[in-house]
Amino acid sequence: MIDEMDAQSLQEELDHYRSERDKVRAIVGQIGGKASAARDKVLNTVFIVLVLSLFAGDLMHYFNWIKWLPTMVSMEMALLLVSMKIIWMIHQQARVEHFQFWILNSIEFRLTEMGRRIGQLKDLSDKPAGPGE
Repeated sequence: MIDEMDAQSLQEELDHYRSERDKVRAIVGQIGGKASAARDKVLNTVFIVLVLSLFAGDLMHYFNWIKWLPTMVSMEMALLLVSMKIIWMIHQQARVEHFQFWILNSIEFRLTEMGRRIGQLKDLSDKPAGPGE
C-alpha cells in the first residue's frame, strides 16, 4: 500500500519536474533564443559600420579631403557610440546574471523541498509497524 502511494507520489513529482523543465526551456529560448541572436548580429553590424565610417570621416578631415567637418567631431561621435555599446553590453550581462540567479534560486528551493520530503518519507519508513498494520 505504501509502496504504491510512494510510486504514485514519485511519478507525480517526476511529471511536475518535466513540466517545469519544459517551462524553463521555453523561458531560456525567449531570453537568449535565435531571434535575439539575429537582432544582436544586425545591431553589431550597424554599430561597426557607423564607427568605421566616423573614423573614416576623421581620416578624411585629417588629409583635408573634407573641410566642412570640425576637427575631431567624428572621433568624439565614434567614442560616444563605443561608450553606448559598452553600456548596452553591461545591461545585457546584468539581464543574464539576473536570470541565472533566478534559476539557481529555484533549484535551491526545489532541492530544499525534496530534502524535506525525503526526510518525511524516511521518518515514515523508520516508524515501527503497529499491531493493527
